[in-house]
Amino acid sequence: MGFDASTWWWIATGILVATELYTGTFYLLMLAIGTACAALSAHAGLASVGQMITAALVGGLAVTLWHRRQLARRSQEPQAPAGHNPDVLLDIGQQVQVDAWQPGGHATVRYRGASWQARYAGSATPQSGMHTIRGVDGSTLLLDA
Repeated sequence: MGFDASTWWWIATGILVATELYTGTFYLLMLAIGTACAALSAHAGLASVGQMITAALVGGLAVTLWHRRQLARRSQEPQAPAGHNPDVLLDIGQQVQVDAWQPGGHATVRYRGASWQARYAGSATPQSGMHTIRGVDGSTLLLDA
């Protein structure tokens, strides 16, 4: 039992979609669009060279357009400075215990098994107790109530 060219293109499309579902790489879906178009061109009677060119052009164009869209979207999103970006510093949002504040809104706190310098970054008067890390300035934790 032999398969015609369109069947092989549909099998390739299914493999790409299944692999994308397994890995989460959205670009594989763009390539699957190319192989699906090649399968349709095989159904239309295009020669094998034309099918391969269709797959390459449509898949490559889809990947390029998707990549450019992602770059444009990232450039439009405002990025927080690294010291205040929770995607960069996983410490942001964590809780620390402040036993006493020194004048000027400074304190020494225990965090992750080490002593850290901390500075109050909130608007109210600093009080002892639990505080949230809002940023990091060098090796100083910026805390807020």
